[in-house]
Amino acid sequence: MSSPVYDLCDAYVESLAAADPAMATQRGLIGHDAELTDYSPEGAASRTDLDRSTLRELRTLPVEGSHDRVAAALLSEWLESRLALDDAGETQRTLSVLGSPWQSTRQVFDLMPRESARDWETIAARLERVPGSLRGLRASLQETTARQMPPARRQVLACAEQGSTWAGEKGSASFFAELVGRYGGDDDRLRRRLAAAATAAAGAYADTAGWMRQELAPAAGEHDAVGPDRYALTSRQYLGASVDPLETYAWGWAEVHRLEAEMAGEATRIIPGASLTDVIDLLNSDPARAVHGEDELRVFLQDLMDRTIADLDGTHFDIPEPLTKVEAMIAPPGGAAAAYYTGPAEDFSRPGRTWYPTQGRTVFPLWAEVTTCYHEGVPGHHLQIGQVRYRKDRLTRFQRSVWMSGHGEGWALYAERLMDELGYLERPDYRLGFLNGQLLRAVRVVVDIGMHLELRIPVEERFHPAKTWTPELGREFLFTRTCSARDFLASELDRYLGRPGQAIAYKVGERAWLSARDEARRRLGPAFDLKRFHAAALDLGPLGLDRLAAECAAWAGDSAADGS
Repeated sequence: MSSPVYDLCDAYVESLAAADPAMATQRGLIGHDAELTDYSPEGAASRTDLDRSTLRELRTLPVEGSHDRVAAALLSEWLESRLALDDAGETQRTLSVLGSPWQSTRQVFDLMPRESARDWETIAARLERVPGSLRGLRASLQETTARQMPPARRQVLACAEQGSTWAGEKGSASFFAELVGRYGGDDDRLRRRLAAAATAAAGAYADTAGWMRQELAPAAGEHDAVGPDRYALTSRQYLGASVDPLETYAWGWAEVHRLEAEMAGEATRIIPGASLTDVIDLLNSDPARAVHGEDELRVFLQDLMDRTIADLDGTHFDIPEPLTKVEAMIAPPGGAAAAYYTGPAEDFSRPGRTWYPTQGRTVFPLWAEVTTCYHEGVPGHHLQIGQVRYRKDRLTRFQRSVWMSGHGEGWALYAERLMDELGYLERPDYRLGFLNGQLLRAVRVVVDIGMHLELRIPVEERFHPAKTWTPELGREFLFTRTCSARDFLASELDRYLGRPGQAIAYKVGERAWLSARDEARRRLGPAFDLKRFHAAALDLGPLGLDRLAAECAAWAGDSAADGS
């Protein structure tokens, strides 16, 4: 397809990939793997200039038909939210334990091919750029701190700890030394180049982590809460919609209570008459309900994804052939504790991958892993992101590479619910894991909004009624109202505080997907077909939640009008 809007989208994403090579690799965009992002104030300013000029041009273009309408709406939402954050001074002080430049500079190496000598030459070239990329990030953090807009101290110290792990200061080899140690070629010149670059990259992370502890942390902000104005900006970027935080906070509480009651009932299917705590203790301690060792975990998850693809293809989804391959991976140490997904390259030369942090554990109870696998793999992120990458016939390159958290995380949580509806979580252990995952996401809504807006806990609640939310109360609430491991929950708390508004994207996004499905079912009545709805909705590509609702309603209206 071609139109002025489509041409601008494609030109923008190519310019953005050149300006942000780390993002390009993460989004599967080809051609920039030897480069790294310039995170300096000058680099950030050049990306802002690109956003601003693109938005000006977009506003002058004619919108021709529904495909243009959807593509223009996504690009406009993306640019406007990025510029609003930049105008508020948020862009350059971004530092968090998950999803900030500090992690991206290391994680891009997980996604790079390592088969040929040319692949290793590319890795060497990118490794040599790590020190410069971190110098740019340091310069930006220094500038924002001088402007009295520092990152929060909690995030600074947590990132410093990550950096020390990657630099090999925590008792094991550096991530970069382990990476180049996998080179199996016979080119001594390349081997020496890789070793020197790995040493420099590890040193850059060690030096920057030390600077964070010694200089940035004392100047950093003590206060974690961002307040309502900043929260409105950041949550808008993640959701592609403006939400009423007080209504969403109250709804989150209602979801917590609903899910707690359902979990208590589900637990009695496992041990009649037992408490939920006793049931969780059994699920976590029974060797027969666990796999042992990282290799066994990876094999279990890979087999589950392969079987799920075979089951769903042709029945509930039509899965394109390139998406029938997805790889289960064990995440390198040092990152956050949550599982994550990385999408395929745009030419599918790199497959989609699910990544599971083991955090030093060797025994993995399975009761909560199955629903997570559906979330990260199929029909969750892999199907959604892969489907978009596959649709070159109808989506712009920008649509195929951009990420909207509310849309994407909402779909993945909806995918877990869908697998429950389809009967794949009938086993009580696994269904309890699904409900626990839902409960965690509902708790996120309460905690994220409560902490960042410093709201009061409702007086009718048994948990510290009428007290104002603090990180300490957030930690206690996570520990006492969910059934996940404490080391994971501690990492989660830091994540919420470092990315205000992102944690609510899961439940708020799922709410939007369910609402869109209900509206389509209402409009189409007996003609509603779930498989067709999923295909049409996913083929729209990523959207803000407001636009998702409008476009799904338009599809249902058009389908009802033509009787299809």
